[in-house]
Amino acid sequence: MARKVLVFGEVKEGSLRNVSFEAIAAGKTIAEGGEVVGVLVGDAVAQLADHFFHYGADRVVVVEHEKLNHYTSDGYSQALLAVVNEEKPEGIVFGHTSLGKDLSPKLASKLDAGLISDAISVEAVGGNIVFTRPIYSGKAFEKKIVTSGIIFATIRPNNITPLVKDEAHTGEVTTIAVDIKDLRTIIKEVVRKTSEGVDLTEAKVVIAGGRGLKSADGFKPLQELADVLGGAVGASRGACDAGYCDYSLQIGQTGKVVTPDLYIAVGISGAIQHLAGMSNSKVIVAINKDPEANIFNIADYGIVGDLFEVLPILIEEMKSLKVKA
Repeated sequence: MARKVLVFGEVKEGSLRNVSFEAIAAGKTIAEGGEVVGVLVGDAVAQLADHFFHYGADRVVVVEHEKLNHYTSDGYSQALLAVVNEEKPEGIVFGHTSLGKDLSPKLASKLDAGLISDAISVEAVGGNIVFTRPIYSGKAFEKKIVTSGIIFATIRPNNITPLVKDEAHTGEVTTIAVDIKDLRTIIKEVVRKTSEGVDLTEAKVVIAGGRGLKSADGFKPLQELADVLGGAVGASRGACDAGYCDYSLQIGQTGKVVTPDLYIAVGISGAIQHLAGMSNSKVIVAINKDPEANIFNIADYGIVGDLFEVLPILIEEMKSLKVKA
C-alpha cells in the first residue's frame, strides 16, 4: 500500500540533525513506494531543503515565520497542523529527541492519532508496518503495528541507517504561509549550557565517566580520548550529582538515551538507571577496578584496573593508531 509520509526535519544551529536523515529512511519503509515529504519549520530554513533531497525525500514543504526562530510547542504545532491539513498524509515520522518527545504527543493528540514512540526498527511485513521499541528500561522489546488512522512514530537516533547520499537528487519545494498566533510562550533568550563538539545523542563514539573519576579534573582525560576518537563525553547521574560535570552530559533513565557504535564506560558501576540510557550501544567497553561491577554484565569488553592508570595508556595507544592510519 503506497502512502504519503511526512518527515519532520529537526534543525539545530542552522543544520539538519542526522536523525532527520534516519527518519527519511524510516519514512521510505512506511511509504512502501509512496511519497516521502520532508517538513522544515523555523525562520530562514528553506536553504536546508537540498539536504533532505540528498537523503531521499521526494518533496519538501517549508513553513517560515519570525515567531518560529526558537522552538515552542505552540508555534511548531500550529505550523505542523497546517502542513498536515494541507498534505493529508498517511504517515508521520519524528526523531525521538527532546524536541520530538515534546512535540509529537501534542500533535498526535490534536490529530486524534496513536503514537509509537522510541522505535529502533521499522519493517514492512505482510502488508503491515512493524515497529520495534525497547521497554522496561531496555530489558525487553515489543513489536507494534498501527491498525487504523495515521501511522505516527518517533525513531531513536543512531538505529536506522540513512539512505546513501545522492547530491544529484532534487525535487519540488513548497512554501506554506501560516499565521502563528496566540503563543503562550515567547523565547527571548537561549542560554546554552551544553558540551561543545559532537552532539551526545548522535555521537558514534561516547566516552562516559562516573563517580570513579573522583573530580571534575578526572573528566579531562575523557575529553582528550573523545577528541582522539571523534566522539562525545557523557556521564552517569552519580557524577553529575557530585558536581563533576554538568547535567547536560547525563546518560540514563532520567538523562539522555544514546546508542553509539562504541560506548566506553569509565568508573561507572552500572546502576540499572544508567544502563537504561546506553545498554543498546553496539559495542560496550567497561573500565572499572571492581571486577564485580554490574557494568561488566553487559560489556562486550572489560578492563579491570585503576582507570587513572588505564586511561593514559589507552589515549596514547589510540593516538598512535590514528597516526599510523
